[in-house]
Amino acid sequence: MTYLITGGAGYIGAHVAHTMAQADERVVVLDDLSTGVRERVPEGVPLVVGSTLDRPLLDRTIAEHAVTGIVHLAAKKQVGESVAVPLRYYRENVHGLQVLLEAAVAGGVEQFVFSSSAAVYGMPDVALVTEDTPCAPMSPYGETKLAGEWLVRATGRAHGLRTACLRYFNVAGAATPQLADTGVFNLVPMVFEKLTEGSAPQIFGDDYPTPDGTCVRDYIHVADLADAHLAAARALDAGETKAGDDVTVNIGRGEGASVREMVELIAEVTGHTFTPEVAPRRPGDPPRIVASADRAAELLDWRARHDVRDMVTSAWEGWCLHHPEAAR
Repeated sequence: MTYLITGGAGYIGAHVAHTMAQADERVVVLDDLSTGVRERVPEGVPLVVGSTLDRPLLDRTIAEHAVTGIVHLAAKKQVGESVAVPLRYYRENVHGLQVLLEAAVAGGVEQFVFSSSAAVYGMPDVALVTEDTPCAPMSPYGETKLAGEWLVRATGRAHGLRTACLRYFNVAGAATPQLADTGVFNLVPMVFEKLTEGSAPQIFGDDYPTPDGTCVRDYIHVADLADAHLAAARALDAGETKAGDDVTVNIGRGEGASVREMVELIAEVTGHTFTPEVAPRRPGDPPRIVASADRAAELLDWRARHDVRDMVTSAWEGWCLHHPEAAR
């Protein structure tokens, strides 16, 4: 098998590319480098710079590299931005996926792993979110991910592709400092940024119906997430599923951590002393979203290995590499 990894120079995509290459899978990366970093691509792995909207480029790449499997991570992924520019999100995330699937079918690609998101669930009022929990996305971003799942499954049934959709929960950490997240869009790097600036981190809402009043989330180490992609690709390759099978799985730990618990852990790991500021709730933040990861264990023989301390410690090492002033 030769796998095309779209978005393979991004934070998550680069981890997937490194994990698959280290497992002796042949890989090639496609990335437009709008948020990806060229230096993240593993040594010796070809990098094709371009967009999933560029059908001729996709056709050439699939043919020249004899691509037989695709791991699709390239997408726009900021919830707030998607509300402001929904047309851009639908164009990049849905139409880009359509063009990629058309090229895959034309090029004889056999399997397709799709990067989805827990955002497809919206605000589920359940203790554990299973794959059967009704999907009710609350943003254009979440809508594009759900539409993407529909399109991937329909294409698999119609054209004989073996497919898998992985619904990520909250991703954090780094396998190496060089691969750390350089964006400031999620809780852990947002707290790091405040500490680097010398200001107090914020907690948005402390009056939720949770044990300490702050939102509870399921955090997954990016290295575990990368392992899940490898597991999905190998399960499809082994013929354990056939075209049209619904291989849709949550990728989480099945354990929740509150925002306050995470902020306190960050203080402990970084050695900073601070009192977080409590700000008003953000619209659309559900009190609790924690995954049931049983189906991933059953279908992919995958389980998370890292805890939240591993995530915070490795993320801080990466943050300090890219922001030397933070370690002073």
